[in-house]
Amino acid sequence: MIKKSSIFYTDKFKEIAEKIRNFLNNQKDFLSERTLNSPRAVGDAIQDIIADNFKNILGDLAGEYSSSFARRAMADLAFTDKEGFYYVVDIKTHRLDTKFNMPNLTSVERLSRFYEEDINYFLLLKVDYQIDGTKIIIKHVTFAPIEFFNWNCLTIGALGWGQIQIANANIVNLIPKNSRKKWMLELCDTLLEFYPKEIGKIGERIDRFKQVRKFWEKKKD
Repeated sequence: MIKKSSIFYTDKFKEIAEKIRNFLNNQKDFLSERTLNSPRAVGDAIQDIIADNFKNILGDLAGEYSSSFARRAMADLAFTDKEGFYYVVDIKTHRLDTKFNMPNLTSVERLSRFYEEDINYFLLLKVDYQIDGTKIIIKHVTFAPIEFFNWNCLTIGALGWGQIQIANANIVNLIPKNSRKKWMLELCDTLLEFYPKEIGKIGERIDRFKQVRKFWEKKKD
């Protein structure tokens, strides 16, 4: 039987999520009134605070830790634990009074390669907040590996091999202690439905630009 992370196959991950929420709410106001209503500014500020303090929040659970990644990297920070598991963490922030958004999580190809190693975990750290006057209030923090996210709240976006997305950031459904094998098989089934539809769309685009070409062939220069 494959050994699994004791952080995520016990309730420790829920305790970490609550520690992050409390830590953020105990920060002094870290944005000006001008930047408070900018989701990008809020997201960058929260990410920086978490990155600077995440190792201390993890405490004795953490081994090696890094928050230095290129912009297009898979994660915002990464750490190993004392058991030798390697975790990359993607931080997402979501303002609760926005009606709808679909954040990208990761490429299906990149994830499939990363998950060939059982010690690797791709984690999502999702911070839900609201604005109260000039203060940011963190209402909820989700901290879980991607395989705990139910496919009923995920979708695939047509970028490259396909991007896993949260279908609606207001709705996240977790299946704690979910089987990675089961989740990855569901991913494959989802893609095997998704790709033929994309092929059909490409066929329509080819036909469309055949017609466009005919139109332009008849034009005088």
